[in-house]
Amino acid sequence: MLENAITILLIEDEDPHAELIQRAFEERRDRARIFRVKSLLEARTFIEKHEPALIIADWRLPDGESMELLPDHHDPLSAPIILMTSYGNEKIAVEALKSGALDYVVKSPESMMDMPHLAERAIEQWAARAERARMQKALLESEAQFRLMAENASDMISRHTTEGVFLYVSPACESLIGYRPEDLIGKSSIDFIHADDRPQIIRLMRTKPPGLVVYSITYRALHKNGQYIWLESSARAITDKATGSIIEIQAASRDITERKHAEKALQTAHNNLQEAYERTIEGWVHALDLRDRETEGHTQRVTELTLKVARALGFSDEEFIHIRRGALLHDMGKMAIPDEILQKPGPLNEAEWKEMRRHPIYAYEMLSPISYLHDALDIPFCHHERWDGSGYPRGLKGEEIPLVARLFAIVDVWDALCSDRPYRKRLPRAEVAEYIRENSGKLFDPKLINVFLSVIEKEI
Repeated sequence: MLENAITILLIEDEDPHAELIQRAFEERRDRARIFRVKSLLEARTFIEKHEPALIIADWRLPDGESMELLPDHHDPLSAPIILMTSYGNEKIAVEALKSGALDYVVKSPESMMDMPHLAERAIEQWAARAERARMQKALLESEAQFRLMAENASDMISRHTTEGVFLYVSPACESLIGYRPEDLIGKSSIDFIHADDRPQIIRLMRTKPPGLVVYSITYRALHKNGQYIWLESSARAITDKATGSIIEIQAASRDITERKHAEKALQTAHNNLQEAYERTIEGWVHALDLRDRETEGHTQRVTELTLKVARALGFSDEEFIHIRRGALLHDMGKMAIPDEILQKPGPLNEAEWKEMRRHPIYAYEMLSPISYLHDALDIPFCHHERWDGSGYPRGLKGEEIPLVARLFAIVDVWDALCSDRPYRKRLPRAEVAEYIRENSGKLFDPKLINVFLSVIEKEI
């Protein structure tokens, strides 16, 4: 249906023909206004001022042929033209349509009276063709912008089929992986990826992402020189709007080999530092064992047993590190206890016991300035606290005592009573277990005793 009051330019030098066409449009005057001119010169003047929605033109005019009105003969966005001729000539029809005319009409009373229908159809066809042309132009402009950005980017821009075959690769690929674009287009990108990294790439390719999700992934790619380099790619799947199916994958990739090497070096340095920490702690423990022969081997035993019970309680791997360090260093404060007290063969007097009970405080003072041991201090500082508040050095009670310290307190007493000492023999394990049960809710956390004893039973 024609829009209201569209402008139609009629170019016809013969009055009878013009009058017949104008009469055919009379019933549609509310939707179409007909303006008639008789020559190409008049037509050009009118077109410059009014931009008609449709031109109906006699093919041959006094001052030339109407096809001259078609800009460059190929502009799909120019006003649509219906050409008329008094002669039915196939050659003229082909030439007219090739030149951009929307229709070709042989003049007759019937065809001229039917001109409103022809005009309506022509405008509909023109609108469809113009829309396709606009879309094509927008697509070309978009592709041109894409290529301009891609071909000047330092990152490698690529497009792939859903199977990973290269559809397009930007020139940056040569500086990145040594290959020219023509070396890669048509080949599978999977073939250039390290075998260990292929499964994750294939899995992502087969995933239908929600919306415009961008995935970032790191992997090793084969350089033309035969070496593997590390790439980081940001990729997204392009889907068909109608079906939702993936039609291609677009990616931007950059070389992160240096970053990976730096990360590896940093991790190695971190591991070496961690190893140095552990060796330092073990050195301190060994020094304490050399000084306090009475409890030699005690530290290693309570550490192993504490970790077993901690595993049963579900502590994380990160927490295990701190629990192990705390258990190893639980008696570190004894380094500050004078030899005459620490190595005294007989019972300690009250003053000596007072000094001995300060070893958790000494441990805290010695270890707290060391930042990597902050999370390991609960055991050295609190393992002599008791559930009923009768412990030392602060008299904490119940859940005021850190969980790992409550756990270690049970392990520490267990090992002490199950081991020979110069002043007494070890007790049978059953008696020690009974002692711990009897002190549930007094010296020890009742909830931890059952877990501890179940671990011990598995060890027997």
